[in-house]
Amino acid sequence: MAGVAALATMALALPLGPAGRASAAGPNGDGLVLNAPIVNVALRPGGGGYWEVGADGGIFAFGAAHFYGSTGSLPLDKPVVGMATTPDGKGYWLVGSDGGIFSFGDAGFFGSANGL
Repeated sequence: MAGVAALATMALALPLGPAGRASAAGPNGDGLVLNAPIVNVALRPGGGGYWEVGADGGIFAFGAAHFYGSTGSLPLDKPVVGMATTPDGKGYWLVGSDGGIFSFGDAGFFGSANGL
């Protein structure tokens, strides 16, 4: 579990770039300016990759973790605060601070608590 803590710490410690936006160095040291800060990291079941999610719902997939969609281009009522993966790693759920749920890949949608 030390690896999970290290990934979470690494993701949450991204420095702020222009206009208070989070930024990160790419593999070649080039700067990447994010639209919103990274708020959560989820490991791919079985290892080999992980996803990072931004407060705007933008998803960044690394290693064997595949991209199944995001809310990065949608206007959200409240920011995304977390994510969870499906047991087979072929989907994920995003959760907003208002209880809204967004499902991607093979993650089923069973309802949400936003608006309650």
